Amino acid sequence: MEQERIQIHNELISNIFGSFDENIKKIEKAYSVNIVNRGDDILISGEQNGVSKAKQVLGALITLAKTGESIKEQNINYLIAEAEDDNLSEAAEVNDDFICMTMNGRALHPKTLGQKKYIDAIRKNTVVFGIGPAGTGKTYLAMAMAITAFKHNEADRIILTRPAIEAGENLGFLPGDLQQKVDPYLRPLYDALYEIMGADNFIKNMEKGAIEVAPLAYMRGRTLDNSFIVLDEAQNTTPEQMKMFLTRLGYGSKAVITGDITQIDLPKGKRSGLTEAASILNNIDGISICRLSNKDVVRHPLVQKIINAYEKHEQRRTK
Repeated sequence: MEQERIQIHNELISNIFGSFDENIKKIEKAYSVNIVNRGDDILISGEQNGVSKAKQVLGALITLAKTGESIKEQNINYLIAEAEDDNLSEAAEVNDDFICMTMNGRALHPKTLGQKKYIDAIRKNTVVFGIGPAGTGKTYLAMAMAITAFKHNEADRIILTRPAIEAGENLGFLPGDLQQKVDPYLRPLYDALYEIMGADNFIKNMEKGAIEVAPLAYMRGRTLDNSFIVLDEAQNTTPEQMKMFLTRLGYGSKAVITGDITQIDLPKGKRSGLTEAASILNNIDGISICRLSNKDVVRHPLVQKIINAYEKHEQRRTK
C-alpha cells in the first residue's frame, strides 16, 4: 500500500473537493485510491500506480484552482483522460492562456490542450480550419479571437457567415424579409457576440458596418481586406462554395472555418466543401487544419457521452 501527501492552501479545498466531495470521489473511483483531507494536507493511499496518477490529477487541479477557475465535472473528466495519456503537465498550463474578457467580467481561456492548439493556430496562421464535434468551442473561440483582433485594431471589421441552407430547409420558404430569414441560422453567432462584446457595442458596430453577419451566398464577388472572417457550419458548404469563400480573402485578413463533419446536412450525394478543403489544403504554409476531439468537449458531460455513443455506433455500422 502506497501513501502520498500533497500540501494545499485551505481556501482551495472546497473548490477542488467539490460539493459533497464529488470531485474527489470521481478521482478515487478512477484510480481505486482513498483521498482524505487533513488540515493543509491531502493524503492519497492505494496501489502505487493509482496513487501516482491521482497525485498528478490533484496537482493539476491545484494549479487550476489557483487561477480562480471554478472546477467542474468536465475539468475532472478531462484531467483524468489527460493523465492516461501523460499530458498533464501541458494540460495544467492551458488555463494560463488569456484570450479576452466577456461583458460580465469573465476571463476567457482555452479549457483543453486541443483548444489551446486551436487558439495558437489562429494567432499564427492566415487560414485555420477548426474541425470537431459539438461542444468543443470551435465557433465560440473563433468569435472570441475575432473580437479580440477587432479591439486591438488588428482587423477593421468582423465578418461572420454560415451556409443558409441546412437540414433540407430553404430560405425562400421562410417568412419575413432577408434579415428575418437569415437570423435563425446565424443565432449562435449573435449569442457569442452579445456575451463577449455586449448587445449595445454589437448594434453600434453593426450599424457602422464594422460587423457584418450574412449568409455565405452574399460573399460571392467580394474581396475582403483587413477583416477577421468566421465561416461557421462549414460542413454544409459544397466544394464550389468553399472555394468561392476561400478566394475572397484579401490583404490583412484572417479566416477561421469551423465545422463538424459528423453532422453534414447536404443532400445525399453532395460532397462537403469542408472535408474536401481539409484534404486539399493540409500542406500549405499559412493554413492550419485543427482537429478537435470528444476530449475537447466543454459542454455538459452528457454531450461527451452522446458523441462517444454515436462514434461507437458508426464504427459498428461500417464494419
